Amino acid sequence: MYQTSREINLQNAVSVAQAGLSEIAKGETVFDMSALAVVDSSVVAIMLDWQRAASVVGKAMEFHSVPANLLSLISLYGVAELLGMSPSAAERH
Repeated sequence: MYQTSREINLQNAVSVAQAGLSEIAKGETVFDMSALAVVDSSVVAIMLDWQRAASVVGKAMEFHSVPANLLSLISLYGVAELLGMSPSAAERH
């Protein structure tokens, strides 16, 4: 399981995205987001990018312990199903 960083925002989005893509290339598709405390909308784009990369190799991403502030963004953008989450789980936050 890959552990994401504590903060993901526009300033570190490229490096975070690349680190995740590197893990996916190694076969990892389970990402633990429990340490994530500071987010902005760039995280949603990164997660979609990771999902696309996993899909290309025939796998699906699993995002564990997604914080409430990120679930709110996912719900706002209407992409829960694209990220393999139930829309109702994202809407609860």
